Amino acid sequence: MLDVPRSGALVAWGNALLSGRVGPDEAVARITHGDEPHRVAGLPGESGEVGLSLALGRLRALGVTGLRLSLPVPGDPLGLPGPPAFNDAALDAGEAAVTVGPHGHQWGLVPEGLVYGPEGDQATRVVWRVYEAADRPPAGPFLAEADRELAGALRDATQALMRLDVAGTGAWANTVAAVLRGGRDDEESPLAPGYPARAVRVVEQARRVASILALASGDHGAAVNAFEMAARADSFAPLERACRRALVAAFGAALEPSAAD
Repeated sequence: MLDVPRSGALVAWGNALLSGRVGPDEAVARITHGDEPHRVAGLPGESGEVGLSLALGRLRALGVTGLRLSLPVPGDPLGLPGPPAFNDAALDAGEAAVTVGPHGHQWGLVPEGLVYGPEGDQATRVVWRVYEAADRPPAGPFLAEADRELAGALRDATQALMRLDVAGTGAWANTVAAVLRGGRDDEESPLAPGYPARAVRVVEQARRVASILALASGDHGAAVNAFEMAARADSFAPLERACRRALVAAFGAALEPSAAD
């Protein structure tokens, strides 16, 4: 799972642009973040690829008032409203942005990234492919519940690993504590103006948990056989799901009136 998915940047800064909190130039710069200029393909009313600024302006003209994040995986189509063509593309990418706006007309944007160039001089070109999306009200997760789920999943995973004794006599608990204490104060939040403070905190926590999961994916701790390794992996599955749900809820919190502190 990406630390901050491309679709998350599109959702956060797209929402800030659509609500009038930032201008087009700042929004595009934050979304592209060092990539080559992003292009958008399949936009209603356009026959070819267009620039990101034009695309966001066109979506606003079409009545789009906001964007939500989707982070689906096989078996858990988190945030996907359908139809199958959009869902399949989003599942392949592992992420998407879904519009919110006029009843009956919604769209999904899926990033297609290509890295090219000689070693040491690589560039990333991203094309956002636009699909028709089903017009369904958001079913969550919402910020408060996702916040609680993430804390509970982290607690449960730690307790399960300690019971299984595959954490290396406390090494896992110490690693978790160190990562959660360490913070990332030198890094700016990926969220844009207009997001509540709780959403900022939840994104930061989810990013720390993602760091823990990344460490765990390459380390089997004290597991010494296939059974213990499988048990360890099973302990991480709910935590990974809670992390994705927390990111989806936090990036969608700008559209959730009850999320304000």
